[in-house]
Amino acid sequence: MGSDAGVTRSTPEEPWPVRVVSQKIGAWIARLGWVWVDGQVAQVSRRPGASTVFLTLRDPSADLSLTVTTNRDVLDAGAPQLREGARVVLHAKPHFYAARGTLSLRADEIRQVGLGELLARLEKLKKLLAAEGLFDPRRKRRPPFLPHRIGLITGRASAAERDVRTNARRRWPAVAFRTVNVAVQGPSAVPQIVDALRVLDADPTIEVIVIARGGGSIEDLLPFSDEALCRAVFGCRTPVVSAIGHETDAPLLDYVADIRASTPTDAAKRVVPDLAEEVRLIGQARSRLERAVRNLVDREAHRLELLRSRPVLARPEVMIEQRATDVSGLRHRADRCLAHRLTAAEDDLRHTRARLRALSPAATLDRGYAIVRRADGKVVRAVSEVTAGDPVRVRLADGELSATVDAGEHRPATQRR
Repeated sequence: MGSDAGVTRSTPEEPWPVRVVSQKIGAWIARLGWVWVDGQVAQVSRRPGASTVFLTLRDPSADLSLTVTTNRDVLDAGAPQLREGARVVLHAKPHFYAARGTLSLRADEIRQVGLGELLARLEKLKKLLAAEGLFDPRRKRRPPFLPHRIGLITGRASAAERDVRTNARRRWPAVAFRTVNVAVQGPSAVPQIVDALRVLDADPTIEVIVIARGGGSIEDLLPFSDEALCRAVFGCRTPVVSAIGHETDAPLLDYVADIRASTPTDAAKRVVPDLAEEVRLIGQARSRLERAVRNLVDREAHRLELLRSRPVLARPEVMIEQRATDVSGLRHRADRCLAHRLTAAEDDLRHTRARLRALSPAATLDRGYAIVRRADGKVVRAVSEVTAGDPVRVRLADGELSATVDAGEHRPATQRR
């Protein structure tokens, strides 16, 4: 921070007096100049007879506030019916009060934001969030069928809390809740809801979070269209159910949440199943299953009866008898074929033996022929093969004879025939 003329830089040996520090702070703040500020009125203080009006202006999305001072005429000209909770836009200049060391805004113009302007702002914000994908149905998560524990963010002792808890327990008596009570309207609503959302989202036992509030005017439901809250819901890992106002109410939270419930009672119906209905459905499923099994058993029993009524199962021995008959017939055929083949083979053998006997040299000998062989064993086939005095052996049918050739007589070939 630079030093003013005639004032040296502060050092441990030459520190600045408090008045100098206060003056420098005031000078730096004054450099901001006049600005337009948007906020929500948390408090209005009009003192009787005083021309100065004090306002506490809060940020709609954060736990921050500033004091605003203005002239009564300025307030009456721009926002004569100003009440706590109203949204305003004011033209002001920051001012540092050195005597008290406080910062405030000095306003010379105040405009109360009307309903039409609020709706126009919401529509613009809605288009912005939609373009960023916060309303994309593909990213919405389905809560579990039966959550073990439900996180509930709602006003303290409110009808919305009673509706959600009562209807949920009526549907499923064992359901468990972790409830965080917050302000559901006014300047502190958004910060408290966002903080509660972070706490419940960090709890591993919470499987679904319900944000519930009863009906109200558009101004009362403005916190549930706040950009900071919408982005916080979008960033949650736990499915979030929006149950704000009545069925006709549609804050931006409804578009960002994973499930939009028309009322807090509807939210209870959406996060837990109806025990009586589930028991009824289980009974119906059991009945259908029993009928299906009974029909299946009856159908299979009928099929078995049909199978048993067939001859092959009614008299199983018929199959054996038929096969025995077939085997017996085959055996007889085999016996006949074998006997026929043996008879034919025997006839062939007999004929062959007869031919062999007819062609056998022994049969020729039996007819009176003889085989003459020389001494060297060679069969004599011609007269010229022996001479007178040669010993020969003569084989007859019943033995052999030894003989000597006396003489030989050659017969012409024509006579041999």
